Amino acid sequence: MASDREDFSLCGPSHLTTVDWTNEDHQRCVAACLVQGIYIVERDRQLKREGSEALAPSWWGNFNFKLIRHLKDDADFSIFGGIYEFKPLEIDSSSTVDSVVPRYVIAFRGTLTKPDSISRDIELDIHIIRNGLHRTSRFEIAMQAVRSMVDSVGASSLWITGHSMGAAMALLAGKTMAKTGMYVKSLLFNPPFVSPPIERIANERVRHGIRFAGSLITAGLALSRTLKQTQQQQVRLQNSSQDPLEALSSWLPDIHVNPGDHLCSEFIGFFEHRGNMEQIGYGAGIVERMAMQHSLGGLLMDAMGVNNAVEVEEPVHVIPSAKLIVNRTNAEDYKEAHGLHQWWRNDQDLVSNVYLYK
Repeated sequence: MASDREDFSLCGPSHLTTVDWTNEDHQRCVAACLVQGIYIVERDRQLKREGSEALAPSWWGNFNFKLIRHLKDDADFSIFGGIYEFKPLEIDSSSTVDSVVPRYVIAFRGTLTKPDSISRDIELDIHIIRNGLHRTSRFEIAMQAVRSMVDSVGASSLWITGHSMGAAMALLAGKTMAKTGMYVKSLLFNPPFVSPPIERIANERVRHGIRFAGSLITAGLALSRTLKQTQQQQVRLQNSSQDPLEALSSWLPDIHVNPGDHLCSEFIGFFEHRGNMEQIGYGAGIVERMAMQHSLGGLLMDAMGVNNAVEVEEPVHVIPSAKLIVNRTNAEDYKEAHGLHQWWRNDQDLVSNVYLYK
């Protein structure tokens, strides 16, 4: 039996009868619904709901999108993403509207706790925790789809979006494209931030102290590893064209988080702490920039020799600039705080801040 949250007529944004593409709230609602469509199309597949029984099409059809391609995992053949094409009933000739409407959207779902997909999804979740998402075949499929669409229609005509694990995938894909100078609009819902939930600590001074100490330790380990690198590695680093954070600084993804969701709430502290470190002074700013580019867990494993055979990758969540949208509405529990449905509701207390890399 279908859950009420799978049925657009029962759970969807009934208030959104007409989409104003210049309205960022409308953009957020539509993007969240397109991600929900990927969750439901996989549930339709698992439960063999076809034709008039399928629940997924309403999640994109109500906004004049068409799902033109499924993205399937090569291990369990589950649908983890999809490519949508915008098919408006009427063409708006306004140049302002035309410049913000996406011609195509690539959406990625998160973990589905259902027997047909949970094993593979949890395997991917573990890769995220271990900073290894970039080495998975699912991400390779996703990245190939994003690159192909950018090559064929251009970055300005494409949006990428995702929820939870899917948001991590969209974030990594967006970062990868941004490093090549291609900036794709990205709307990310509850992306995981792999870190202890420091943001849940009530005392602000304690939170700041823990983050400050963490930055010093991480920067120190990063410096130690740099000093131990071979001469060949150091030459390669010296010949790199620019600071990797600077290369990404012009990309401004929309990151949606809820303080009650311990998987993503640390994004709040991440950007606030960076601002605090810059205010302390130049030296502290350098320490924080060095710490930002490394994972403390990865550096510790590297120091113990665990990662000798594998190049340590920067954490997925490390981005220099972002528009952070925080849902300050009190959530009853973690499930509600992490849920996708909050992002298409119109009764939420949302606060947004733009953080630019200096």
